Amino acid sequence: MRSQWRSQDWLAYYRGLATATFTVVDVETTGFHPPQARVIELGILQSTLSEGIQCQQAELINPGVPIPEAIARFTGITAEMLATAGPPESVLPPMLLQLQTGILVAHNLAFDYRFLTAEYQRLGLNFERSPTEQLCTVQMSRQLLADLPSRSLPQLVQHFGFPVGQSHRAAADVEACWRLLALLLQQIQDSDDQEILQRLGQEWLPLPLAAQLLNCSRSQAQKQLETLASVEPRYSSRNSTPLYQRVWVEALLPNT
Repeated sequence: MRSQWRSQDWLAYYRGLATATFTVVDVETTGFHPPQARVIELGILQSTLSEGIQCQQAELINPGVPIPEAIARFTGITAEMLATAGPPESVLPPMLLQLQTGILVAHNLAFDYRFLTAEYQRLGLNFERSPTEQLCTVQMSRQLLADLPSRSLPQLVQHFGFPVGQSHRAAADVEACWRLLALLLQQIQDSDDQEILQRLGQEWLPLPLAAQLLNCSRSQAQKQLETLASVEPRYSSRNSTPLYQRVWVEALLPNT
């Protein structure tokens, strides 16, 4: 399980992606929770680290439901734009083979994956990728960019100066996600092990993930971490969950 991977495991995994094919995706939707909310735009980009972008497309999709005003303002996608777009049954099936190729990547992949699964289920088609074929650049950013105040895609675009279009549109976001992935993977390839391990060690792990890594209960994990004099947890702004740096958590693991 990746939740129990140490820094060395993540380093080996990321180094092993040097020759992989990636399928980067982004969905724009009418809301946050499928199947009630629907996909209104899908972007797909296929690439490799050595050759860059091999193909890229973005398609508007008309799901036949009203577009909330807040979503239209957020994405810039209007009902008028969707009126001439194809329905899911004509747009999505031709994209299925691409989505099943290579390592599936997105910024907050769980969100995109849930929507894609729900849309293909509506069509009676199976879309499923194993966890070993998935990569989330939010998680990767938390691991390797722990010093940044935000790992949201628009903030990362601004931080790195990626030359992409309007955020919250599939074509721009899928390219931004790829540029972020390529940047981080290239840094890993160009750096020595110790430098990357040090960066991985700065990741802030929520207490539940720290407990999984230590293979114990949350209360046991918190008690063990409190025995380390140098540990000063942060607290999540969302739910006040304690956050511990990976280096502290891994210090409690037995040497292997």
